[in-house]
Amino acid sequence: MNQSGRMPALFIGHGSPMNTLATNGFTEAWRALGRELPRPRAILVISAHWFFGATAVTAMPRPRTIHDFYGFPDELFAFDYPAPGAPDVAAEVAEIAKPLWVGLDRDQWGLDHGTWSVLAHLYPEADVPVVQLSINALKPLDYHLELGARLAALRDRGVLILGSGNVVHNLRRVQWNKPDAAFDWAERFDDAALAQLADDPAAALKLAEHPDYALAVPTPDHFIPLLYIAGVAAGSESAMEPFVRGYAMGSLSMTCYRTGAVASPARRAVGAAGLPSDVPPEQTNV
Repeated sequence: MNQSGRMPALFIGHGSPMNTLATNGFTEAWRALGRELPRPRAILVISAHWFFGATAVTAMPRPRTIHDFYGFPDELFAFDYPAPGAPDVAAEVAEIAKPLWVGLDRDQWGLDHGTWSVLAHLYPEADVPVVQLSINALKPLDYHLELGARLAALRDRGVLILGSGNVVHNLRRVQWNKPDAAFDWAERFDDAALAQLADDPAAALKLAEHPDYALAVPTPDHFIPLLYIAGVAAGSESAMEPFVRGYAMGSLSMTCYRTGAVASPARRAVGAAGLPSDVPPEQTNV
């Protein structure tokens, strides 16, 4: 944490839910980061997997662990992340977002695998309160960047903000026999994102004009969490630095970013795909 006491903000390329249980280059990097992070008052997560037609934030005292996938081993379905909720923080999110509307979800959602597959490594004791913000699928990309900028003030209130998705996420192009590889278009787009976020996070929407955007981002759900953290960085006047880079199965970028934390050179990690090789991509939720 920097001298002002401001909490970091993170974007994690989460990949497969199997990374919850895996030890590999990426999960080791997440755990190493977790040992460096300060203990926040609460964590606000924007996960790719709560993507529906409204903007809402979990406001229940005990959010349930949601297993929002199928085709994976029983051990993964048995995993529980019993972090407490934080209704007071949820109310702050709704207030600080105004005039944008954020509903308080007191009984419907919980914590999906975009949240707990990452927090299982960053905060494995599940003892930090967690709230999750939905991604409003009806809103344009600039809405999410703006909302991220509004949420930046929460960092000065002890809230760590975490976006969980993937910069490049195209399950239709997955190469099952190449666990650590990347297509050239995936590398180009990932490199373009790195350059843009280092130069000007506030202009992250320029990435939607990149010639490889359609292949790298065939659906926006995994890309939008990156926009939230870009908005947070812009709203806090801070840079975004990668702390781990790598790829999985040709068409997934596992690159992760942080802002407001002590910078260090990005490490390159491999071997974090975690997908069962006998399950086609349309039967997973990654």
